[in-house]
Amino acid sequence: MLVAARGGRVSGEGTFAAVDLGASSGRVMAARVGPQRLDLHEVHRFPNRPVRTAGTLHWDVLALYGGILDGLRAAGRDLGRLDGVGIDSWAVDHGLLDADGALLGNPVHYRDTRHATAVPAVHAAVPPEELYRISGLQHLPFNTVFQLAAARGSAQLDAARTSLLVPDLLAHWLTGAVGAEVTNASTTGLLDATTREWAWPLIDRLQLPRGLFAPLRQPGERLGELRDDVLAETGLTGPVPLTAVGSHDTASAVVGVPATSDRFAYISCGTWSLVGVELGKPVLTEESRSAGFTNELGVDGTVRYLRNVMGLWLLQESLRTWAAAGLPADLSELIAAAANVPAFTALVDPDDPRFLPPGDMPARIAAVCAETRQTPPQSQAETVRCILDSLALAYRRTVRRAAELSGRDVEVVHLVGGGARNTLLCQLTADACGLPVLAGPVEAAALGNVLVQARAGGVLSGGLGELRALLRSTQDVRLHMPMPGAEPAWQAAEQRVRW
Repeated sequence: MLVAARGGRVSGEGTFAAVDLGASSGRVMAARVGPQRLDLHEVHRFPNRPVRTAGTLHWDVLALYGGILDGLRAAGRDLGRLDGVGIDSWAVDHGLLDADGALLGNPVHYRDTRHATAVPAVHAAVPPEELYRISGLQHLPFNTVFQLAAARGSAQLDAARTSLLVPDLLAHWLTGAVGAEVTNASTTGLLDATTREWAWPLIDRLQLPRGLFAPLRQPGERLGELRDDVLAETGLTGPVPLTAVGSHDTASAVVGVPATSDRFAYISCGTWSLVGVELGKPVLTEESRSAGFTNELGVDGTVRYLRNVMGLWLLQESLRTWAAAGLPADLSELIAAAANVPAFTALVDPDDPRFLPPGDMPARIAAVCAETRQTPPQSQAETVRCILDSLALAYRRTVRRAAELSGRDVEVVHLVGGGARNTLLCQLTADACGLPVLAGPVEAAALGNVLVQARAGGVLSGGLGELRALLRSTQDVRLHMPMPGAEPAWQAAEQRVRW
């Protein structure tokens, strides 16, 4: 049971809306929160469909904003009134605003190939080793630092006066406030991981205008109130504050991990899988950089020490490809069939860059298997089993490496997000890691979002431990224990592939 901190204020219950944006859809979740209550349910879901124009892949950010307005209207009808709103989304992508605050173009999608063209120029100015010592960020060719560098010299960037990451852009439209929430800012590659401030010397060396970077905001900070036109559009009664939460969805998801101590690893499993541990300070060693680990900032001064694994994207794209071809694409049925496929029939590296763009994923998986002298999957079920075995093997490697590099003991793995519904993946992860896996909550990001709001609004108090205690008393999780004798088979599979 959550108790008030000394001198803290806990006043009854509150009603909050969590805007949670993913790579394929957005949701608005409504929550009632109190010291012994945390009820959350979806009130509106809307698609997030990237659009390719003139060869460039964009996010349809206006459609997302429209979906948020519809969702806030639904949340107001459902809850009666709102005591607050918070927004979390994916990382790195941003919108550019001109001197009048007008958006200069739809944000470019991180899967667009143009970002990678700037990598050599950035590394020529700042070697990768130095870049890591500053930002602590895993090298990904679509990190914001490369996106902005790729846009140098363009009319759009020349006209820009402010750059706002996606949740900050949407918050600006809702309230008029301009700011950069720090957990998402830490994914740009332009934030100092040690000082938790913009890395101004790095920004200057890359010849990026300082004015692009908005003042930093901390989770729990009140950004502003919904504008009058937003209130009129949604039918809400003001004032309705918009609070900075962990606006990187993984930052909110880690708040939503119902851990009992710091000896845990987490897998935030959705389109991407973010696999790591929670620390008090970054790990900026060369060994950490070489292993591909990132230091993203978390709520309450924490560091999310993790590695990005490609995640359920492989499965999502396979389902999309099969559905377009008129083949069966019921996920639960395919997972049940995959459970009957012998383990390790075929394995691929989920992080192979060939799997990053949209396209025919089953064909790509088959091609990689053939290239590595494996028999390609011969059925949909075999393709699904290949994906899930490969993901679990990647989780095994990443959890163990995170513990080794950080010095953090890991006794349990918390698997949260949409992947927690996939019982086969959860069991394979327990077997692969040789550790108990606690699956759930599925809506960890939205739960973490509303917990930070509720604490900022005085409904809750305490630190992450107290917030997570409320999760444990109100949310369902499912325990998966490793199967006895599973380790030798996973060890052999690990030796078979040299990723």
